[in-house]
Amino acid sequence: GKLFLRAAGAAVDECFGAAGSTRTDSIMAAAPDPITSSLSIMRRMPPNKIEQNLSGLLNLIPEQTDELLQRVDQPLEEATCSATGRKYLLCDYNRDGDSYRSPWSNTYEPALDDGFQPSDALRAMEVDANTLYDSYREQYYEGGVSSVYLWDLDTGFAGCFLVKKEVKGHAFVSDGGWDSIHVVEVTETGNGKATYKLTSTLMLTMSVSKKVVGETNLSGCMTKQKELTLPVTDVKPHIVNIGSMIEDMEIDMRSNMDNLYIQKTREIVNSMRRVTGGPKQGQNFTANLNAAVAAHGATRKVDG
Repeated sequence: GKLFLRAAGAAVDECFGAAGSTRTDSIMAAAPDPITSSLSIMRRMPPNKIEQNLSGLLNLIPEQTDELLQRVDQPLEEATCSATGRKYLLCDYNRDGDSYRSPWSNTYEPALDDGFQPSDALRAMEVDANTLYDSYREQYYEGGVSSVYLWDLDTGFAGCFLVKKEVKGHAFVSDGGWDSIHVVEVTETGNGKATYKLTSTLMLTMSVSKKVVGETNLSGCMTKQKELTLPVTDVKPHIVNIGSMIEDMEIDMRSNMDNLYIQKTREIVNSMRRVTGGPKQGQNFTANLNAAVAAHGATRKVDG
């Protein structure tokens, strides 16, 4: 946008002088913020091409790379911890430069000497959270990969809870993916209570390739927020409170995703074409159609 306006301004100056320059300056001053425009574009692009579209935007405005990478959620990528052999997920919350911290070994790969590390108490909570969230993933998803990353804040701490599951060669879905990203900020309010601000993003992609239906892709992305103030006790520590919020949020978003994308798509398709039964043509309809055709033929002029 800005480079185009500068080039346009130079051309106007050459043709019309200072008067044209004043007009161009006013246009540039009214130009929208590049981040706002980029986010608006991403919201209108197909969710299954997030990485491709984001790469195109970064090529247009490379000076906004860090900001866009933090603001735009992308499908999660997997890596394997060299120390434990366990898989973990890569995101902006465990990245430091070009290295990523494994939640299982607490080390960066590639190795990084001065990489960010959570405090000892928070690291102990992070270990417990990964163990519990891994069990949660296995029970709800029956596969996939999960990771939890925590970091310290001045008024408490924050965390990112991730789940990714891919499906290939399924009986109904040839290629699909589920990525859920939950970012929670915890603020200690005193009196044994804490405020939890949860922001959840769900990305769903399903591709179907069959002779009976052809090739189709159904993709969607949804983001929701929730804030609660809950008591913190030995029975219900932070991990239990956060886990309950995430579980409720995922159930709600799963239901909304089903109603918004699956059911609505089925309703639209069914309204355009009947699945069973053809058009019903009664005797009156057929007689009227034949009479109209005969009348048209009687009034038509013969060529030649």
